[in-house]
Amino acid sequence: MKTYEAIGAIETFGIVFVIEAADAMCKAADVDVVGFENVASGYISVIVRGDVGACRTAVDAGVKAVENMGAEVYSSVVIASPHVDLQKIIDRYSLKTLLPEEN
Repeated sequence: MKTYEAIGAIETFGIVFVIEAADAMCKAADVDVVGFENVASGYISVIVRGDVGACRTAVDAGVKAVENMGAEVYSSVVIASPHVDLQKIIDRYSLKTLLPEEN
């Protein structure tokens, strides 16, 4: 079974907080922002990809950044070795899908 790079995700409320999280994530570790999704009623998730250690560091930094702004992180996760079928979900939220002319 083929596996992919680790993925990390943070969910919070509001675009400002998710942008702050994404910025902190990218500055803290060697990860790439895969995309984001306005989940429902203002809940927004951001997804990054990289090696396991980088994703863990990035998610921890993103969570801390959101909390430092006085907001709540509703959930966060690092999946070390995602199953190949998760790529279907990731592709749906990819910036390449949202902004095809940019990539």
